[in-house]
Amino acid sequence: MSSFMDRARTQAQRGLRQGREKIEEVQTQRTGNDLLRRLGAAYYRKERGSGTEQEVRSALTALEAHITQHGDAFLK
Repeated sequence: MSSFMDRARTQAQRGLRQGREKIEEVQTQRTGNDLLRRLGAAYYRKERGSGTEQEVRSALTALEAHITQHGDAFLK
């Protein structure tokens, strides 16, 4: 009986770990998409005359830092 409980506990822990990993993956993707959107908006504002080059550089730097840390899978 205890071996059944041990297997059930192990399987439950594995499921929780996989769930946490998936949540982290989705959050990382959302953050990357938000940074990419921020870069596009900053560039658009700059081209229209209401934004600055500094805003574009700042958004690009944040996006590059995210890619360095998490990869560029969200771009695909």
